[in-house]
Amino acid sequence: MRAGPVRWQTSRFLIDLGKPRVMGIVNITPDSFSDGGRYASTKAALARCEALVAEGVDILDLGGESSRPGTPPVSLEEERARVLPVLREVMQFNVPVSLDTCKPALMREALGLGVDIINDIWALRHAGAPEAVASHPSCGVCLMHMHGEPQTMQREPMTGDAVPQVREFLVQASERLLALGVARSRIAWDPGIGFGKTVAQNYSLLARQQELATAGYPLLVGWSRKSSLGSVTGQPVNDRLAASVTAAVLAVERGARIVRVHDVKDTVAALKVWAATISVAARQEAVQ
Repeated sequence: MRAGPVRWQTSRFLIDLGKPRVMGIVNITPDSFSDGGRYASTKAALARCEALVAEGVDILDLGGESSRPGTPPVSLEEERARVLPVLREVMQFNVPVSLDTCKPALMREALGLGVDIINDIWALRHAGAPEAVASHPSCGVCLMHMHGEPQTMQREPMTGDAVPQVREFLVQASERLLALGVARSRIAWDPGIGFGKTVAQNYSLLARQQELATAGYPLLVGWSRKSSLGSVTGQPVNDRLAASVTAAVLAVERGARIVRVHDVKDTVAALKVWAATISVAARQEAVQ
């Protein structure tokens, strides 16, 4: 049984989460862990967005700063220069657009352009970030759990049982937004696979994902090409297609409503097979 709302309120779209949605990653960066540099130019990033739309993506997620462990931070000016030219064009695509950023000034500017979702790996912990989201009447927001910060998070990963710690962190982050008047229907949770967690903790978050889903917020989960997949398969980052798609389907089966992926076409196809199976099972159950 799935918990939580079936629709996600965003700036321009009320996204139906009765079916799993695929969020396609577009890294407008030279240094992302998987495809850094491939879409760093405005032209290449727009071509990537167009390709993902053709492949059936439900949400485009654009980011101009890598969160790869050890990567130095990017200035506001540099991040603006990377993402704003792409955002101005992609807003015409008639598909929900998410901006992956932690900078309040850029959040406000992007929301002014009509961006639908703010996806913040810091869960709006930077000064001014909660207010940037709360001052908008309807934008969606994804709050992610991260232990530590990108430069050092894998040197000293979190200890103990990750599931209750992640849940409590996200509950508190959500309550701060609710107190500012942000509707629950605008908030989604991301457990932050790989962000300061051990391999075992990441898999416990997948195995016990329902413990997060019962909080009532839709789960947005990103396993795509993560190092924990490489740890169990022995495959390098760009050979993790099968593992990534498998993890996405397992996440959906355990209650995720949005999966954030690099490989949109293959994930969409896999979820169609999953949905067909679920549909048949539901019909058979109704007959009995």
